[in-house]
Amino acid sequence: MIEFETDRIDEMRALVEQEEQQAKGREGGPTHRLVLQDRGSPRRFFVLMEFASAEDAQRNSDAPETVKMAERLAGMCTSGPSFTDCDVREMTELK
Repeated sequence: MIEFETDRIDEMRALVEQEEQQAKGREGGPTHRLVLQDRGSPRRFFVLMEFASAEDAQRNSDAPETVKMAERLAGMCTSGPSFTDCDVREMTELK
């Protein structure tokens, strides 16, 4: 999970889309991404990245292209980013 604040979310999204196109077909990347915006503080965002395994997540984090992209994204933040690694303990479909 990544938490950050920014006034440049559209620029960040464009950079992420560009990097995703270049990374197509790369093994071990994220399987899902969820981007949340804080209603009470609209400059605050949370990104939940899901990987098939903790090992895939670590390999992705260590990849030079990920490091470069993370540095560029951090430069667009007004606060953060801060990172939290979590394991899914339970997920329930409610509808």
